[in-house]
Amino acid sequence: MRKVSLVVLGAVLGASTVMVGSQTRLFASGTARAAASDTYRNLNLFGDVFEKIRSDYVEKPNEQKLIEAAVSGMLTSLDPHSSYMDAKSFRDMQVQTRGEFGGLGIEVTQEEGLVKVVTPIDETPAARAGVLSGDIISAIDGESVQGMTLNQAVDKMRGAVNTAVKLTILRGPSKDQQEISITRAVIQIKSVRFRQEGEDVGYIRITQFNEQTYEGVKAAISKFTTDMPGDKLKGYVLDLRNNPGGLLDQSIAVSNAFLSTGEILSTRGRNADETQRYNARPGDLSKGKPVIVLVNGGSASASEIVAGALQDHKRATIVGTRSFGKGSVQTIIPLGQNNGALRLTTARYYTPSGRSIQAKGIDPDIQILQDVPDELKGKDDSKGEASLRGHLKNGDEEKSGSQAYVPPDPKNDKQLKAAFDMLRGSYTKAAVMDTAKQPEKVPN
Repeated sequence: MRKVSLVVLGAVLGASTVMVGSQTRLFASGTARAAASDTYRNLNLFGDVFEKIRSDYVEKPNEQKLIEAAVSGMLTSLDPHSSYMDAKSFRDMQVQTRGEFGGLGIEVTQEEGLVKVVTPIDETPAARAGVLSGDIISAIDGESVQGMTLNQAVDKMRGAVNTAVKLTILRGPSKDQQEISITRAVIQIKSVRFRQEGEDVGYIRITQFNEQTYEGVKAAISKFTTDMPGDKLKGYVLDLRNNPGGLLDQSIAVSNAFLSTGEILSTRGRNADETQRYNARPGDLSKGKPVIVLVNGGSASASEIVAGALQDHKRATIVGTRSFGKGSVQTIIPLGQNNGALRLTTARYYTPSGRSIQAKGIDPDIQILQDVPDELKGKDDSKGEASLRGHLKNGDEEKSGSQAYVPPDPKNDKQLKAAFDMLRGSYTKAAVMDTAKQPEKVPN
């Protein structure tokens, strides 16, 4: 069985064996035999139920769909991020990680049977239609999403380019309902956008981590160092706000663009020997220039890997609000023979100092809240990983999400303005005293 690392960074066991390297170790204990017996008893139960449905259900069922539904239910019972992808969904996911796909342009997860928006993707139909991070999608074209798997809901939102889909949105604590009609389009994800800010600052925005991300960051740094040589370049603003994550190898490569030594992250599975460490290679592309990283409640997964690595190495100042708190690793495992793939949570990841951000997030070094328009107050927060049903637990200090609003006009963006001021040496805490405070120190 081939493993493909696509989303972020199995063995098939015989009846009574565990494969250990090239050797086979037989279960010898009575406890192990009893456990195996219980497993077979439960598998017999599944077979009995499946046969009953085949023979007695009021209409002839689609047996392939029955099996896929059973597999999907097994995986979704584990945690919010494990799931089954049929062959079509698997192909769609592979296309998306390459940076181009058809649809609306939203990253979603499932919560209490409904579909929750993690973040709308910049410059897509969903973003232009006003879909917000934290919105709950209760119906698609008038059909309730209750009872749908996440993949089924996503498939229903996809369709032919230039066709419309109507989403029923529940927004804010009071679950205000509204209908939003969105015209589908080819979503071309430009992972990295950058611009020179004034005469002395390089601004880099990463919308998600796909196969194009590191090369985009590398191109941005190269252009800035050419256009603002020597001491003219004061530093970089790396904007990861409302970035839902993506490919693990790209988050490592982006971290390495600002580091030349030390650990970037480690991943730890169920067994101690599954621990993997990822270290920076020599060659800081940014040449040690100051870095400000912007995060908020919509910054998740790969975004948190970058923010955590640069924060622990004191390579960057983290500004904004607490991040989402997705600290688990999903491995994509193709099933072969056009049977789709598993997205299976296989490990937790840890920052260089050993912090797990699972259900806790990255606390910024300087917290700055945005001024939220009256019509969006109370509706602009992301509840974070800790609010997802079935999430992996992380002790007694789990933390909820935080503000995820980013003003559409950069002139009103207090976090961005503070970042520019910090690089230019004109930032003062008093300038944002009404909305800024130093958070508590995060224990290592």
